[in-house]
Amino acid sequence: MNRDGIASLLPDNYRRAILPGSPLAALLDAMEALHAPSEEVLSGLERFFDCRRTPERFVPYLARWLDHGPLLDRLSDELGPGEFPSGNGRLRELVALAAYFSRWRGTRRGLVAFLEVGTGLRGFAVEEHAGGRPFHLRFTGPAAAEPYRALVEGIIEQEKPAYCTYELAFTGGV
Repeated sequence: MNRDGIASLLPDNYRRAILPGSPLAALLDAMEALHAPSEEVLSGLERFFDCRRTPERFVPYLARWLDHGPLLDRLSDELGPGEFPSGNGRLRELVALAAYFSRWRGTRRGLVAFLEVGTGLRGFAVEEHAGGRPFHLRFTGPAAAEPYRALVEGIIEQEKPAYCTYELAFTGGV
């Protein structure tokens, strides 16, 4: 809110007392300066809700809104606080595709897509009833994904059906 807007909210007798150099004029100038940062944020508020335009520090906050908090907490516990293992750009994409992942959650299609977007690597596969064991999944991923093991395991734990057990292997050359 600018100085004139604040002054318009004052009673008439106060407005008449606003003279250059007066304490009330100085107070209005200070109030305008204090409002400026909030006004700047509010003027571009929509960018905070667009995962591709929001500031870096806000991306994890959006991810938590979309139920990726347990994954972020697990990664933070295992790897320490900081950036997403495969980069905040990958986290932005997970947030952008949250509705798609919600639709396919717990399915082979959803698991593979989530792993590929989360790591930025292709070549993940899921075998159901692995080894003849019901409710057991075998995940295989490209060797290049092995440095992201904590991330891959976190995604699997979060996205697989709760009643399933799993094993994870990385295959192929680096």
